[in-house]
Amino acid sequence: MVYLIGLAAVACTFLGGYFALRFKDKLHLILGFSAGAVIGVALLDLLPESIELSSKFYEVKLVTLLISIGFILFMIFDRMFSLHLHASEEHCENESHRGQLGAVTLSLHSFLDGLGIGLAFQVSPLIGWIVAAAVLAHDFSDGINTVNMILKNRGKSKMATFWLVVDALAPMAGILAASFIHISSPILGLILAVFTGFFLYLGASDLIPESHHHHPTLWTTMSTILGIATIYSVVTLAK
Repeated sequence: MVYLIGLAAVACTFLGGYFALRFKDKLHLILGFSAGAVIGVALLDLLPESIELSSKFYEVKLVTLLISIGFILFMIFDRMFSLHLHASEEHCENESHRGQLGAVTLSLHSFLDGLGIGLAFQVSPLIGWIVAAAVLAHDFSDGINTVNMILKNRGKSKMATFWLVVDALAPMAGILAASFIHISSPILGLILAVFTGFFLYLGASDLIPESHHHHPTLWTTMSTILGIATIYSVVTLAK
């Protein structure tokens, strides 16, 4: 059964990515929605889950510290790519690298989603289904976000498709990995805290500014709010 859930996660991610590729002309609205979805996942899904998993063994201040570290690490990686700009002709290439960095992070998160599903089912079927419901709920947004990370940074559709495939297969890889390794719930909670920081940076420092660049801020702002509201609704219904 757990592998069928993995296949469902693959399908949901592909559908989200196809949506982003199909409607590239509305990319600024999709980016606005993605920004809200990324921030919503960070604050409404990853952060509470991180605190819940780790609070019995670690103080909440450690969780918030790791969120800050995750934010800073991704900022450093982002600036490192930007610092490589020595000539104007290199701009597109380095923007493409930046997009791939974002796609790698999203794919790692998807892998961790799958790992979480596999480990949750090891604890109990009930917990496994709860975790699976939350993962499947935002996999559609994950597909959109992965494609957008490439397209908005001047990447080609072929590259976006490649990373969409990687992101879509990542949950299944995580489920398979869970059958070979064991990570305690508190440690998993701390890992989620780091990814919360990653996602906060992606949403607030990257996707939101890009979404309303040279576009009416009213509609992109509404798209961002819609993205947050969608994740809130999904997380609430999944519990």
